[in-house]
Formats: sequence, C-alpha cells, structure tokens
Amino acid sequence: MTLQGTVYGTLLNFRGEYEAWQPKMNEPPYKAPPKAPVLYVKTANTFSPNGANIPVPAHVAEVEIGATVGMVMKSAREVAGYVLLNDLCVPHASYFRPPVKFRCLDGFLGFGDRVRSRNEAGDPAVFTLKVSVNGELVQTVRFSELIRSADQLLADVGEFMTLGEGDVLMLGCAGDRPRAKVGDRIEIAMPALGSLVNTLVAESA
Repeated sequence: MTLQGTVYGTLLNFRGEYEAWQPKMNEPPYKAPPKAPVLYVKTANTFSPNGANIPVPAHVAEVEIGATVGMVMKSAREVAGYVLLNDLCVPHASYFRPPVKFRCLDGFLGFGDRVRSRNEAGDPAVFTLKVSVNGELVQTVRFSELIRSADQLLADVGEFMTLGEGDVLMLGCAGDRPRAKVGDRIEIAMPALGSLVNTLVAESA
C-alpha cells in the first residue's frame, strides 16, 4: 500500500483518553469540552511503510506509540477499507493543539500494507490491536472503548469537511500510550489486518 491522500488523526475518541483530559476542558482557552471531532494532520514526510526503520532525532529520548486503525476513503462518505497505523509522537503536555514538531517528524507514521474492506475486517467496534515492543506485549487496544464509532466519526467529520479518495481518517489512539526508544522494534497486530512492524533508529547526523 502507498498513502496518497491526506491523513487525519483524531484526538479524544477513546473513553480513557477523554476522561483523563476532561478536568482541563473547561480551562482557557477553550472553556468547554469539544463538540465536534478534534483532528490534526500527519504530513507526507511522516509516512513510513511496514518494515521501514523510523529515525529518531538525538534530542528525543522516547516516543509514544499510537496504535490505531485508519479508514481509507473511497469517496467523501464511503470507506474503501481499514489499515493499521502507528501514529508516533514526542511526549508532550497537551492534546488540544500539539505543535507540529511533536507529531510530524520525518517517518513518524507507520502504515500497514494490508487494506481490508469491512466485509473482510469485520465491525470496527470489535477491533482489538496487540502492541509489542521487542517481542513483549505492552498494550491491548480495544475499539469497543471508542466514544464515536467509526460510522459516527465519519458522519460527524463530514459535517464540517469533505474527505477525498485516498484520504485516511484515524479512529483515535488510546490514552495510555506505551513508549519506545532507539533500537526498539514495534509491532502492531490484528489477525484481519495483519501486522505493522517498524524499528526505531538514530537519526543520521
């Protein structure tokens, strides 16, 4: 698979993540919980295919693993299929408007090579991902914990923007994200979608 469209991440769509940040939602500058989905863009320089090494800058001690599934669009409201994603980011203090420098470093979006239709992959509400670092299970992501289901997320996003063919909309990442460092091999797996493997390496000087 090759990513050809725009990739949109979704914040605050897992119950645990939302509840962790809920106490701050009434603080400035927003002063209220978000009513619409909170999105961000993973720029094209972040794309890393399955099996690729991902460079980590020397000043970054650890990265957060963002195991998720992306909806690959066939048209504005039609999903062509689902793909595994690893939305890496540098640990930071806010989910509301995180700077690009934390999320859009070179190579910081691993993507799987298998896109499966709903008939093949099943209902996204029951997706379960297993995340391993160096062969050790570090996280289980259950999409039954989504606030907005895949269908509802797509409908709500469609209220304020139009997705195009090839665009990818992430379902979101669980709040308790495991971390990894240079030298670690990260694997995200789900039987219907295969596995996504990337290794973190030191960025070349």
